[in-house]
Order: sequence, then structure tokens, then C-alpha cells
Amino acid sequence: MIDIKHKLAIKTTSDIVYNAITTQQGLESWWAKQTIAKPLVGFVNVFTFGTNRNEIQVSELKQNKKVEWKIIISIDEWVDTTISFDLEEKEGKTILRFAHAGWRAATDTYAECNFAWGRFMTSLKSYCETGTGAAS
Repeated sequence: MIDIKHKLAIKTTSDIVYNAITTQQGLESWWAKQTIAKPLVGFVNVFTFGTNRNEIQVSELKQNKKVEWKIIISIDEWVDTTISFDLEEKEGKTILRFAHAGWRAATDTYAECNFAWGRFMTSLKSYCETGTGAAS
């Protein structure tokens, strides 16, 4: 299995980052403009990009520490992968360790998604620090 990983420092508190990655308002501000989401374990969030509908179940929530999702419905290569956000507040910043784990192979889709996740991590950082993200 292959994982996509990103680490970034966000100049804000972990509760602001946590809300950005768990609430509908937050997620639609930096990731998917068409979002249905709730910060509730077991809830299936829906993220739509054009005609691509992604159903992603919230599998773990630790307030201001960790968020984990399992992909249920999406493009074939995403199904049964997991997405996690680990948060650590340190010296006035939040260190975010992001992973999209469980890829079966390093395909062109994997490479495209790695690039896209990097762009979305920049969008998340901007949203948390300035209130403006670049959702698709």
C-alpha cells in the first residue's frame, strides 16, 4: 500500500483547524464547494466535484487532535482508502500531518491526487489563517 502524506504548520490554534476539517462551513471553504458534512462519527459526508460524488464516512474524531475518514463511494482508486488529519498545537501554531492512505499502486491518478492534495493543503492553511480558502 502507498500513502500520500503532507506536513504543514498553520499559524492558528488547533480548534480553528479542527473546525475547518470537520464542519460543513469549513470544508466547503477550502476543499469542496458542494459539501454535506457533520462532525459526527459514523456520518457519511458527501463531497461533489463536478459530476464526481464522494461519500466519505467519519471514522474517528478526537477534538482538536485527529480526524479520520474512510472512503466508501468515489473513483475506484479511492474506495477503501482513508484520509487522516493529525493535529499538534506547538509554539502558537498547529502542525498538521495529513495522510491519504491505502492506495493500491502509484498510478497517474495517485500522482494527480498527490498534487491536488498539496494544493488543497495550501487552501486549508489560507482558510485557517485568513478566512479565505480556494475550494473547488
